[in-house]
Amino acid sequence: MHLQDDLTKHFRTSEDQKKALARLGLKTVRDMLYYFPVRYTNVSEIKLIRDAVIGESVTLYGRITKLKVRKAFKSKMPMGEATLEDTSGSIGVIWFNQAYMAKMVHEGDTVELSGKIAEDKKGGVYLSNPELKEKNALPIDMHGSLFGAGAEAAGVFGFPIYRETRGLTSRFIYHTVQKIIASGIVQNLEDYVPAEMLAKYKLPRLSTALVWMHAPQSDNNAQAARKRFSFEEVFFIQLARKIERENYLVNKSYPVLTKPDDMADFVGRFPFKQTEAQEKAIATMLADMSGPHPMARLLEGDVGSGKTAVAATLAYAAIKNRPIDFAKGARQTFGSLQVAYMAPTEILATQHFENFIQYFKHTGISVGLITGSGCRKFPTKVASAEVPWTNISRTQLLKWVEGGEIPILIGTHALIQKSVKFKHLALAIIDEQHRFGTMQRKKLVTKEGFAPHLLSMTATPIPRTLALTIYGDLDLSILDQMPVGRKPIITEIVLPNNREKVYEFIRAQLKEGRQAYVICPRINEPDPEKELAVQARSVTAEAEHLRESIFPEYTVGILHSKMTPAKKDEVMEEFSAHRIDILCATSVVEVGVNVPNATLIIIEGAERFGLSQLHQLRGRVIRSNHQAYCYLFAETKSDKTADRLKALKTAKNGFELSELDLALRGAGELGGTKQWGITDLGMEAIKNIKMVEAARTEAAAIVQTDPGLTKHAHMKKILDAKSLEIHFE
Repeated sequence: MHLQDDLTKHFRTSEDQKKALARLGLKTVRDMLYYFPVRYTNVSEIKLIRDAVIGESVTLYGRITKLKVRKAFKSKMPMGEATLEDTSGSIGVIWFNQAYMAKMVHEGDTVELSGKIAEDKKGGVYLSNPELKEKNALPIDMHGSLFGAGAEAAGVFGFPIYRETRGLTSRFIYHTVQKIIASGIVQNLEDYVPAEMLAKYKLPRLSTALVWMHAPQSDNNAQAARKRFSFEEVFFIQLARKIERENYLVNKSYPVLTKPDDMADFVGRFPFKQTEAQEKAIATMLADMSGPHPMARLLEGDVGSGKTAVAATLAYAAIKNRPIDFAKGARQTFGSLQVAYMAPTEILATQHFENFIQYFKHTGISVGLITGSGCRKFPTKVASAEVPWTNISRTQLLKWVEGGEIPILIGTHALIQKSVKFKHLALAIIDEQHRFGTMQRKKLVTKEGFAPHLLSMTATPIPRTLALTIYGDLDLSILDQMPVGRKPIITEIVLPNNREKVYEFIRAQLKEGRQAYVICPRINEPDPEKELAVQARSVTAEAEHLRESIFPEYTVGILHSKMTPAKKDEVMEEFSAHRIDILCATSVVEVGVNVPNATLIIIEGAERFGLSQLHQLRGRVIRSNHQAYCYLFAETKSDKTADRLKALKTAKNGFELSELDLALRGAGELGGTKQWGITDLGMEAIKNIKMVEAARTEAAAIVQTDPGLTKHAHMKKILDAKSLEIHFE
């Protein structure tokens, strides 16, 4: 058996299992070996049957009776059934598609069952598809009651539970992995983490860690293995980021020099006073840009904190510099350096274009816009007060950009297409482009080895440890202040009996000319024949309800992720132009929407969103100095949910909320983490600042002495493989 062998070469699998393995990306022996358990059964999870709650994953101990095998009435699916009894009561057990499970034990056997509590059609409960383990005796304490201190003393730990998919059970995965381990292949694996690093942080070697992940004999075993692989994942991400940074900074850049009086005059024309946070960020970045190598910096700031103004100031600094004549070793006496500003959507690119017109109209310089829908240029001889720009052909715009006659070009991903060529690109500004990675940056580097200064901006508040990991190749600047005069948003948690009062208040605001968002967790209602009913409002049904029963006198629009980009843009144009009063949408409006007149937002099923995502959503309505309101409609009444939502009313900013979200919900549940390409195991490390900093330190030390990893060939091989898995782009 070899790591790269096809799984089906060594293990008999049905067609359904082959399809299920493919869905999970499990093709090789190595894939299966690195498919880690999501949890382990342990004493803290063991419950009495009477305490079992629908939807919970639990471990139950008891005696099994009433074993039988039958087929489902309609589908003819083979099923195994039983009853489990403990001192508190009994519960039904059903193994769907696993009738053989009922034949693996005998009447009266003592067993350990781990599965999920489900509800049947009659309102009763049963244990669904549980893992089964025979026990010689029940874990009982000295008083004779089930579980407790006696169980811990007896060393009850349990076994690993794996994430399942249709056609593939945790039990199948468990036995497959155990056969791989039993083959001896694990013992011969070469460790790609240096021995001295393992010793320094008290981490088990690879072969030991793999065994402990899948077959721990104690909680200490399991924790040590998880620590090793958590550290490893963050370490390799940091290593990749550090190498990426070194490869970018090795390029030359255009030094950007500034005159204090000139910069003060530009900033003084803004319709608002800059915050101290903005001033500090600008000063730091201008210092970065004055050097011979490119800046690589991330600017984080809440919605409305003034990131665009910072970007405009840096853009002004760049275009006030002349290009360098490298043959003469001096600056030219004509022309200017160029700036590219890339936004995630056409709507946002157009908004930035219009903002930059206001920022730069006194300079006389040209600003261009390029999107899939067309191209524009400012200024123009045919401009009017209402429309200060003109539409131009793509060919003409590209000719002017290549000739250096348009110093500032704003657009979508169209900016990095091969057809777009800059003459003297000095600064690239990337707005909300979390995936803008190595390949995209390479497109900005010229043949002469010149790379623009890079400013990446995000309004997504993320914990510091996560930022240090995923943006390990960028220096961080933070805008943690809001402009003077900006009113704090009023946030309310709304109980079901107060819904009508909120609607009446919104109606009054709409009469005054304001607009509103209504955010729903899902797009459509579930198909009762194919999907379990989920108590969550959908965009389509809620929009119809609002249109017909609540606000019939106002126009209600719909926006969601399954619409085409062109249709999304059309709807947002309608909303921006106030031809739509209420926009019913999913969280697709979280990023890149700026409608100052929209000052009201209702978030249905608020408990289904992370705090950071809720903060992002309500940020849509603080785009002006009008008072903004956010109403959180929760569908559950648990204390945990209430505490989480109350934090939205008390936290000072999005960064504080993101840290709280990480602590309250757990790394695997943190809203939005899926987009970073980090596994749940890696996210465990993100909660540990010491582990993240240790991984950064070790990665930096290796890159400093061996940037090409020529002395760490095995590590480089693993890094190349992991780069595909964790989606650095």
